[in-house]
Amino acid sequence: MAFFRRRTSGSRKTRVESSPLDEQAWASVERPAVTFQGLWTDPLGRLGTRCLQLLIIGVIAGLVVLGMLRLTLIVIPTLIAVILSCALWPLVTRLRRVMSPLLAAWTVFLGALLILGGIGTGLVFSVINQWPTLVEQAVEGFNQLNSTVQNVVGGLPFSIDGQQLDDAVQRVTAFITSSEFGTGALHTLTAAGSLVTGTILLLVILFFFLKDGDKIWAFFVSWTPAHFRHTWILSGDRALHTFGGYIRGTAIVAAVDTAGITLTLLILQIPLALPLGVVVFLGSFIPLVGATVVGVLATLVALVTNGPVSALIVLAAVILVNQLEGHFLQPVVMAHTLSLHPLVVLMALTAGTVLGGIVGAVVAVPLTAAGWRVVKVWTGRETSDPVPQAREDIEHVEELQEEETNAAEQEKQEAAELAEQAEELSGEQQPERAEGRD
Repeated sequence: MAFFRRRTSGSRKTRVESSPLDEQAWASVERPAVTFQGLWTDPLGRLGTRCLQLLIIGVIAGLVVLGMLRLTLIVIPTLIAVILSCALWPLVTRLRRVMSPLLAAWTVFLGALLILGGIGTGLVFSVINQWPTLVEQAVEGFNQLNSTVQNVVGGLPFSIDGQQLDDAVQRVTAFITSSEFGTGALHTLTAAGSLVTGTILLLVILFFFLKDGDKIWAFFVSWTPAHFRHTWILSGDRALHTFGGYIRGTAIVAAVDTAGITLTLLILQIPLALPLGVVVFLGSFIPLVGATVVGVLATLVALVTNGPVSALIVLAAVILVNQLEGHFLQPVVMAHTLSLHPLVVLMALTAGTVLGGIVGAVVAVPLTAAGWRVVKVWTGRETSDPVPQAREDIEHVEELQEEETNAAEQEKQEAAELAEQAEELSGEQQPERAEGRD
């Protein structure tokens, strides 16, 4: 498109005037139409829309987490009841074939309660019976440790006399009789009351889930849109199998850990072997770190009661059991249920511990595994896994980059060889020219 300008000169000024052709040309140019819809349909608008959606989701998720932290007395029993009911639900469905739903729920509920109560009662009587022996051996062990510490302290450049120890005892006694200790004891009593309330609430919720779990789930499904209802039902089914499979698989792994460590403690005649075995069983429900921490506790008990040799044997047994769990039991038993990377498990444990303490660490991993199964259902990754294709694409791109690099290096080599040949030719031609001049 051409524009014509006519230049007129004055004394010291230059003026540019537009001709009628210029005005017609400018008038023929279409101005871009800026609309509100166009602002949100271009690439920057779509990116802004996604960012706004992520911010809204993050705010809602943060508010939900804050609300759950405010209502831990209700949230934690409900989560534990959901996980336990998913583990016990297959047994309820089998009993419903021969009895009413109410009777099936009562049978499973009372059976689980009797088993847990029997284990707790056995623990209490075992501790009561072995407590005098444990105290006697613990005193001997502490005396040995005290003598060892005194020998070590004697070789230090500084000394610790009896007056310092007496001052430390007096400070501890003053703290116990102070108001701060009373406040801490009051908080402890409050926590104990909350624990009892939470336990009762857990039992009530668990019973109703076993009795009316299918009806409760149908009520929630009835509120979902019809075109998404199949996906919601499939998500609930996957969460049910994930929770139940996690509890049953972890129980199998915990039973093997408990059998190995408890057998070692019984052979070495360590006091409180059976209670420590039950603690190992409960600690195994915290992946990666639970069995290890409880194994260290058993090692300390063996050190205090039976000496360093027994402690080393118990430590070796703990390491052997953990290796067996990590390399054989977990891949075989939990392969399909807990399809999570160890880094994800560790991050889930950390987040659960920060938000909910020990209970949060217990429920964090099954919640994460169930959430991942639900995400796979909604994103279509359950039927097809795009990760292998992505890895192939990455390898293909790396191969192309390597080929391009090799081609560039080859071109550089060829260019260098051509330059060398040109230098050689120029070097040969210079003497010939000199001879020709002569």
